[in-house]
Amino acid sequence: MSNTFYAPGAQRAAKVNDLFAAIARRYDLINDLQSFGLHRLWKRRVVRLAQIKSGDIALDLCCGTGDIALALAQRGAETTGLDFSPQMLEVATERSKTPDPRPQTPNPIFIQGDAQQIPFPDNSFDIVTVGYGLRNLTSWERGLDEMHRVARPGARLIVLDFGKPANALWRALYFTHLKCSVPLIGLLFCGNASAYAYILESLKHYPAQLAVAGKMRSLKLANVRVINLLGGAMAINYGEKPAK
Repeated sequence: MSNTFYAPGAQRAAKVNDLFAAIARRYDLINDLQSFGLHRLWKRRVVRLAQIKSGDIALDLCCGTGDIALALAQRGAETTGLDFSPQMLEVATERSKTPDPRPQTPNPIFIQGDAQQIPFPDNSFDIVTVGYGLRNLTSWERGLDEMHRVARPGARLIVLDFGKPANALWRALYFTHLKCSVPLIGLLFCGNASAYAYILESLKHYPAQLAVAGKMRSLKLANVRVINLLGGAMAINYGEKPAK
């Protein structure tokens, strides 16, 4: 393939693991630079959509350095963050040790695991989220199947990821940004342009928000919604597992 960190099929997981091992320590900084800090607002919206109630148990898949998992925990959910990359989990664990000024704020638990083979029983969680991770799985469909499996009846399932704008002109401008500006930021601040050129390469092979919504409907989720951000350049997919 044209990118060092993208490979189809069986090699996909190993390549993605190499990618995040290379960028873990600069991941948060470059996210701020490439999104102009907006990713923080989008993640807060994910947490609001989770509609956390007292006693809720949450799972954040592909948790990376822990942004969403930490926010879910700060809102009161008993939270587990799962990621394939030990380097990213190391950063997340370090961040979770920073004292929180709010009393009785529980820290999330971070574990290493595969989002396509989640190591929890059926019907375990009230909230299942994934931020910028579904696109990186060998099979995003399998990832959604697993999210559905571990969700309890009534659970909220939420996906945040790069999208594909419907407007052709905006899509072309956005893809140019991903092709040119984002790898340059990666080169300047991480010393690795390929790691950030990967975003566009992976997005080319990811059917994005409309297909995710279609898959959610095929799983019989209720209240399926697509929330387009920045004209569809980013998107949140939302669905609820029907209560029995």
